[in-house]
Formats: sequence, structure tokens, C-alpha cells
Amino acid sequence: MSAPLLLWVILLRWASGGGSIRGGRTWQHCTDLRPLDILSEAVPARGMRVFQVQGVRGFQLSSSRPRALAFPASRLFIHCDRFPEEFSIIVTLRALRGPAKRNEYIFTLMLEESPGVLVGLRYAPDKLHFLFWSQERAGGCQSRVTFPNVSLSDNQWHTLVLAVSGQSFSLTVDCSVPKDVVVETPFPASLSVRRASFYLGNRRRRKGAFTGLLRQLVLLPGADATPRICHAVNFKVATLSVPSVLQDVPAKPVSNEVLKYPYETDMKVTLGARPRCSKQEKAQFWFNASRRGLYLCNGSTWLSMLEVQHRLDYVEEYQNLVTNSETMGIEVFSIPKVGLFAAMANRITPPGSAIYRWTDGKFVHYQNIPTYQAQSWKYFTIGKKIFLAVANFEQNERGQEFSVIYKWSRRKAKFVTYQRITTHSARDWEAFVIEGEAFLAVVNHREGNNHNIDSVIYRWNPRTGLFETNQTIPTSGAYDWEFFTIGPYSFLAVANTFNGTSTKIYSHIYIWLSGSFQLFQSILTFGAADWEVFHIGDRVFLAVANSHSYDSGMPAPSNFYAINSSIYELNITAQMFVKFQDLLTYSALDWEFFSVGDDSFLVVANSFDGFTFSVNSIIYRWQGYEGFVAAHHLPTVGCRDWEAFHTPEGSYLFYSSAKEPLSKVLKLKTT
Repeated sequence: MSAPLLLWVILLRWASGGGSIRGGRTWQHCTDLRPLDILSEAVPARGMRVFQVQGVRGFQLSSSRPRALAFPASRLFIHCDRFPEEFSIIVTLRALRGPAKRNEYIFTLMLEESPGVLVGLRYAPDKLHFLFWSQERAGGCQSRVTFPNVSLSDNQWHTLVLAVSGQSFSLTVDCSVPKDVVVETPFPASLSVRRASFYLGNRRRRKGAFTGLLRQLVLLPGADATPRICHAVNFKVATLSVPSVLQDVPAKPVSNEVLKYPYETDMKVTLGARPRCSKQEKAQFWFNASRRGLYLCNGSTWLSMLEVQHRLDYVEEYQNLVTNSETMGIEVFSIPKVGLFAAMANRITPPGSAIYRWTDGKFVHYQNIPTYQAQSWKYFTIGKKIFLAVANFEQNERGQEFSVIYKWSRRKAKFVTYQRITTHSARDWEAFVIEGEAFLAVVNHREGNNHNIDSVIYRWNPRTGLFETNQTIPTSGAYDWEFFTIGPYSFLAVANTFNGTSTKIYSHIYIWLSGSFQLFQSILTFGAADWEVFHIGDRVFLAVANSHSYDSGMPAPSNFYAINSSIYELNITAQMFVKFQDLLTYSALDWEFFSVGDDSFLVVANSFDGFTFSVNSIIYRWQGYEGFVAAHHLPTVGCRDWEAFHTPEGSYLFYSSAKEPLSKVLKLKTT
């Protein structure tokens, strides 16, 4: 089955209405098949405290008194005393990072006179276990269904949907592709819950108690709840039924009573100059009078909650940065508690490429790194490790051809060599995370005179602490990778530039399915040098920078370099990107999307018009029905790359020149 067809089948399942997994015929007379809110049934109870994390509320459950977090099953199963044969369990939780072998119980259903678990759910850092009591043998026995590679212990909110039907068990985490397990022992058709009780976050004892936050725990008899959950915008906190005290508006107190579940935080608003934002100031507010804005500290940075929206008025030259040599690419990044940096991919070695640090409102030289016709840098993190990868285009003085991953040394406050990877005229790195695993993809442009070679995707091996080859993808003179996600799906687009005879070739979009990238869509491009994905509201766009039109077997055009670059929009119904707009560009090499207030912009790197490298690059403003309309013309020389960045003092654009050792920082003036 082709990748697009497989995706279509998956999305049909995702979007289809609910309904019985197999009809739930044996249980329909017991209930109206409504959602049974287990968590709400336990409220109020001693040992439950309300916390708000990442804007979402949940219960912290005390482990000191397990029986205080219990209630008889008869409060849920009113019309009969049997557990449904077919059902879904919906859980929204935030698990804490813990010891590698810890198991914690989300809930259990237990008979009062027995230590065995009738039904239960528990998790380890990388597994989820569903437990049930099977009565196939005399006296019964405990059965366990295990879902491997389920990463929940990351201090993030997750929503799980477990659908059970006979021997089939399906787990969906954050509306991603379901994990299906078929076991020999089916879930019992008639499981008595007489004299049984539900226990929240434990199995009637302190050991294995749940230490995170629990927001939702719902039993839906007779139906797969996935379609009802996975239509929400924020899949991780999608809800079917949540206790009222955890909803957006707290329950109003009766008369002069105080709320039973106050937030576990103190409200404090700071005025004046920008204060410090660290773990000590987390959840505190700051009112900026000059910007008329209200900001919330998330433990490291101030997040805008409310401020007067600015509009882009004009662009002014702010800093001329003399570089080691011509600059092929820029990477702007922030190292927590250290500062803002810019890594320049410089063409000539020595002296190699330079890293600059933002100091007193300007970029100042910070570190030199030996590179070999560097094309681009990529900054990324894995846990607490900080990395910077360079794409080298040429061999070193020993005739070796490799690109290098550097690691930030906190002791030296410098980037130091970490891993060398063999590449072939590398143009670009792309770093991304899928299902908790880190990947790094390199674009190989050519090997000798052969442009039709493989580019490589590497997977991080946490045991060795190295990137190892995971998958190769055929590319043709490729320039750029672009990773993006849409809902639960991960995509990787490659910009193919030249196949040896023509620049009129297909660039490809791949989708992650079953542990690898598979072809999703092919788009005809003309010397594609860059993909840029961006969102405007609920709409998803993908812009390609076409550099030139050349075909050895066709008559030469009047101008190879004056050519349309195109913007594509995702069409949900057609399950593909369709052309939205063409814009005339001049050997375009890069797109950069940025926002100012409520306005959205695209800036293109025009590098050559067929006669001169002194060509205007253009900022386009989003005009809704009219699409993108030219708003500002910026004089540039051999423009290769644009980066947008923000500081407390304002918003900026940074461009590199591939034709002169001078890059420029432009400041966006707003009104």
C-alpha cells in the first residue's frame, strides 16, 4: 500500500464517528453507553490537590492514604455489576521523570477480599501495562498486555486512549498512529465487579503510587473513543469528561465559602523594568508599562499573555557585520542562561567559520571553528546536551570529507568537537524528534560529479551517545531538508536542485510511517534551494525557493534566474499540498517566515537576476484573500540566507551574503 493511501486509511479511521467496537451487545442492557467519569466520582476526596502546569489543571494524588482515594464500583455500575466486555479508557496525565525501573499505577479495580487486580493500568518510563483478571482457568489468573516504546515520563501532558475488544488491544497516545496488540487471552465477556472498588493512582498500597498529575480518567463502554478525542486542536489535553474543578473556570463558592481546590501558586505582578525570570519566579506576572503588555514567567522566559499588537512600519539598517569570508548560511539560537548567538557558515578556510554573541545590542565575535566551505549550521538539544552541527561542502587539507557535530562545553563556555560524520558536499542539517527519539538528517549534494546520491537520516543512540545511520533517501543535488508536523503526523521535505542534466525535477515530501519515512507527495521544482513551512491560523503552507531553470536538452530561456517560486497549501480533503500562489523571484535561495503583532510576513533571498548580484530581496505581507503582497524592498548583495529573531529590545532580520564578507542585521520598526 502506498504511503498516501495508507495515510488516507489512517485518517479515515481517525476522523470516523464513534460507535461500538463490536457493538457491545452483551452490555447494552446495563447502561446507555455513556462515558463513566471515574475521576469525577472520586471528587472530593482527601489526598487530592489541584495544581496548574503549562496552563492545564490536574490532581496530585497523595500516596500516604491509598484507601482515601477509593470508591465502590457500584457508584459507576448502577444498573448491573459487570464490567463492559468492550470499552475504551481515556486518560490525561502528566508523569514525572523518575527512576528507570519504577512502575506507577494510574488506577486499579480490586475486590475487597482479594489482593489481585480485576482491571488496572500502570506505566513504566518506556512501557504501559494493562492488567485484567482472566477467568478462563479454574480460580482465574492475572493477565497483562504490554505496549512497549511508550514514553510518558517527560513532564509533559499526554492523552491516552486504550480501546479493548476481545483479544484486540489498541493504544493511541496523543492521537498518533495506534499501537495494536493481539493476545491469546481475551478480555473476559463477563467480569463481575460485585464488592469491588476503584483506587485512583494506587493498588491499595503505597508502593507504586502515581506521583504525577491526573486530569482525566474516563471509561467509555462499548465504543472506541479515539474519534471523539482526536478532533481537538491540542491532542495532548483533549477531553471527553473532566471534573468541574479542573475545567477552565473554577466552580464558584457558595455564599462566602472559599474554593475547595485553590491553585497551588501565589499571584504576584511585578511592575517596572524587565525582572528576572527563573524557577523562583515561575508563574509570576510582569506588567510592561512601555509596551502595555502582561507577561507570565514559565521558569526561564517571559511569555506574552496580553499586549498591544504592533504593526511593521519599515525596516532600517542596524548592524554591518564584517565576516571571516562570504557567508552561506546563518543559525541564530539561544543557550539558556548564557545568551543569544549567531553561527555563520563561512566559505573560506582558514580562518573557518565564526560564532557571534549578542552583547549590548550587537553581535560580537565569540568563537572561531575550523570549517571547509561551510554551507549551514543547525542548533539542537537532546535532554540537557546542546549541539551545533556544521555542513561542510569540501574536503579538509588531508583529503577527508566529513561534517562535524559540536557540543557546548559548560566548563569551557565553548563548542567542542563531538562527532564527525562522513558526508558528500553536505548542504544542510535538520534535527527533529519523533515519538521521543532524536534524529539528524544531512543533505548530501553530490559525490564527485554525481548528483544522484543518497542523503542520510541518523538516529541518536542513547547508549553510545552517538548518531547512527537509520535510513537513506535518494536525492538529486539536494540543498535543504524541512521537517514539520501536522497533528500527529511527521513530515520531511527535501529540496532537489539538479540531477546532472536538468534543474526541472521533482522535490519530495516524506511521511513517517511504521518507523521510517515513506514518499507522500512529489512536487515539480526548478533548482529548489529551500523549503519553508509555516502556519497562518489553522492553515498550513509550504513555500519553495526556486533558484534557476536549466535543462541541457531544451532551448535556453531568456533568463535562467527570473523564475516563479511557489507557495503550496495543505488541502485536507485531497490529502496533499496544492499550489496557492506564484511569486516572481530572482535565483531565490531562501524563504523566512515571521510575524509582527497580528501580521504575517515572508522574506525571500533573491541572489542573482542574470546580470548582477545586487538584487532587492522582498518582504511580502499576508493579505488574506490576496495572498502575499510585496511590502518592502531590501537592497542585498548575493543574498543567501535570512533569519528572523527577537530580543527584549525589538525584532530583527539578519541576512548573509554569499558574494561579499559582509552580513547585515536589520531592525523592524513598528507602530
